Amino acid sequence: MINTVHHRWFFLLLIFLALPKLQFAQDTEKGYQPNSRILFIFDASYSMAGVWEGGTKINIARNILVEMVDSLQQLENVEMALRVYGHQSPVPPQDCSDTKLEVPFAPDNASRIRQKLRFLSPKGTTPIAHSLELAADDFPPCPQCRNIIIMITDGVEACDGDPCAVSLALQKKGITLRPFVIGIGNDPNFRETFGCMGQYYDAPSEEQFRNVMKIVITEALNTTSAQVNLIDTDGNPSETNVAVLFYDQFSGKVRYNMMHTLNSKGNPDTLSVDQLSTYRVIAQSIPPASTDSVKLIAGKHNHIGIDAPQGYLLVRSKGGNTYADEKILVKKASDPKTINVQFMGSSERYLVGKYDLEIPVFPLIYLEDVEIRQSYTTTVEIPEPGMVHISSRKAGYGAMYRLTEDGDQEWVLNIRPGMTQQDYYLQPGTYRIVYRQGDLSATMHTQIRDFVIRSGLTELVEFK
Repeated sequence: MINTVHHRWFFLLLIFLALPKLQFAQDTEKGYQPNSRILFIFDASYSMAGVWEGGTKINIARNILVEMVDSLQQLENVEMALRVYGHQSPVPPQDCSDTKLEVPFAPDNASRIRQKLRFLSPKGTTPIAHSLELAADDFPPCPQCRNIIIMITDGVEACDGDPCAVSLALQKKGITLRPFVIGIGNDPNFRETFGCMGQYYDAPSEEQFRNVMKIVITEALNTTSAQVNLIDTDGNPSETNVAVLFYDQFSGKVRYNMMHTLNSKGNPDTLSVDQLSTYRVIAQSIPPASTDSVKLIAGKHNHIGIDAPQGYLLVRSKGGNTYADEKILVKKASDPKTINVQFMGSSERYLVGKYDLEIPVFPLIYLEDVEIRQSYTTTVEIPEPGMVHISSRKAGYGAMYRLTEDGDQEWVLNIRPGMTQQDYYLQPGTYRIVYRQGDLSATMHTQIRDFVIRSGLTELVEFK
């Protein structure tokens, strides 16, 4: 473990960027940019009084932070706040609760932050993990705000806390996102110690530290460009008009919603996306297509490729719209899980592959290994049904069977009890009804009727 009092390093932790759910298409069309709220967490522990590059670490940190506050004050849609630790209780003894939100978020509060920084005096210990835990509540509720934390410290945790565990927990809860770590000096132990918290930057001099801090601030406040390529079987990004979701891979929460589109040149449209998240990107094809662990590179146009070749399925009935309201259950071949419910007579897109269909007519129709091909419409056509009208003197109980060519009978449905007149659409074929009136309690009163259904015609079956 690195000693916080004697360590010669000064380093900056820029961590935990949290964004709300954004309605991507709507916001970008209007040029919308959410407010960015930056919370500075400043180390004023005793070790910050140490000498570094001809000055004290706290004076160098204070001066650079004031410069940054002055710059950020000029930006629209940016608010700032200041939390300080190690400045209230001198050591010894060690006060691991020594952390306080000194300047809360408010418009035009840069002067208050500068004033507070000028009069800080290094005194206490380094409760990094505890400060991070409390910082999660320093941001007032704001669904459309980007919450950024910048922590400036010269050492590691001194209170037996686990900043990496806190970081991971906050990311999983969706409160914070990927951290940045900037270290001043050349100690390789810091990369190992803080690598679990996020991306590490090395700055061995004051000048390099100032430059690296500007780079990190730029990355924190800016977005980068990307496009989602929905790739067909020929390897071309030709698929489109599919909903696409960007999930934060740590928290599992939706970051962006969009409807994929091709621009006027036939290329996937360019998106403006926050590069600080690692994403799981899902194309809402049927079934969904996705890619995990998508990390965007700042300052570069990023291509996110998803294999999503699609074709069309059309299921219809010959001879009219008798089954217009019927719903077809679509499953991946040899998989019992239903992935879509499709209306009869409508066309739906599916990923290229084989599917099983369950068509809920009488009798049920099961079709296996229906193949969907790239940009091709696979048409499944079932016969036009006929109708049976069942008439009985009194309501009763019965079952209907379809007679097979080998002499067997397959159950189709149970007759609805309590009705003397009822109709059923049936696929063409030979059927049998086994029926007993409800007021006749002996099995010997069972009646059997065989009949034939032809497309477009009605067959009358009577029980007396």
